Amino acid sequence: MDGMRVFVGLPLLVFALIAAMEAAWLARRGVRYDWKEYWASFGDAVGRTLTGLVIQGGIVGVLLFAIWEFRVTTIAMDQAWHWIALFLGQELCYYAMHRADHRVRWFWLNHSVHHSATQYNLSTAYRLGWTGKLTGAAVFFGPLVWLGFPVPHVVGALALNLLYQYWLHTELVPRLPRAIEFVFNTPSHHRVHHASNPEYLDCNYGGVLIVFDRLFGTCREERPGLPIRYGLVEPVHSYNPVKIAFHAWVKLARDLRRARGIRQVAMTLFGPPGYLPGSGKKVRQGH
Repeated sequence: MDGMRVFVGLPLLVFALIAAMEAAWLARRGVRYDWKEYWASFGDAVGRTLTGLVIQGGIVGVLLFAIWEFRVTTIAMDQAWHWIALFLGQELCYYAMHRADHRVRWFWLNHSVHHSATQYNLSTAYRLGWTGKLTGAAVFFGPLVWLGFPVPHVVGALALNLLYQYWLHTELVPRLPRAIEFVFNTPSHHRVHHASNPEYLDCNYGGVLIVFDRLFGTCREERPGLPIRYGLVEPVHSYNPVKIAFHAWVKLARDLRRARGIRQVAMTLFGPPGYLPGSGKKVRQGH
C-alpha cells in the first residue's frame, strides 16, 4: 500500500532496460559506468518485490483504511477541483514524508537505501529498499484520507509521483529553462538532493513540484564550482543487495545497545539519523 508497486514486475524490467540504454549511451561518450551498482539496484528491486509478496499492505495499508473509517467527508472525485486538490495535497504530504525520511531515523532506515548508490543514473531510481512497509513513512498521506480522498486515489497519486521521479535520476539532462526549474522538480534539483556534500545535505524534498521547498526554505541549486559527490556520508561499500537493504538497521541495533534510558532509546529511534546515544548531540550525519 506504499505506492511502490509501480516499480515491480514488467514495469521494473522496462525501467531496467531504459537504465541499461542510458549506460550504453554513457559508455559511447567515454563515461565510466559501474555495472555492479546497476545490478545492486536491480537486486534491491527484486528483493523488494519478493518482500512485498510476503508483507502485503503493511502498516500503511492498515492505517490508511482505519483513517478512512473516520473521514470527515467523502470526496467523489467527479469534479476537476477534486483532482487538483488531490494533486496539490499529495505534493504537500509527499514533501512532509520525504523531509521526515531524512530528518527522522526510523524513516531513514529504509530511505537510506535509495541514497546508497555512489553513481547517479536511472538505475538509482528503483533502488528503494525492502522495509518501507515496516517503517510506514507513507502514513503521512493519512490527512488526505481523513479529508475524504479515497485510499486507492491517494495511493495512485503517490505511485504517479514516484513514476514521474524516474527521469530525474540522470546526469544527461542539464539545467532546464528558469521557469521550469522554478516550479518543477528537475534532474538538476534532484541531483543536489542526492549529494552527500555538506553544502548540499537535506534539501529539495519535492516530488513533481519544487514549490514547497521554496516555500519552506529547503530549495538549493546546483553550484558550478561545487561538484556533486553521490552516496551516503558513511558509504555502505558493498554491492550486496541484502547488506544495502539492512545496513542502516545494523547500525540502529548497534546504537540501541549503547542507549541508556528511555530518552536515549527514543532519540535513537526517532531523532535525527546522526544522533549517537550518550553524546547528547548529532555527531554524524545519516546522509
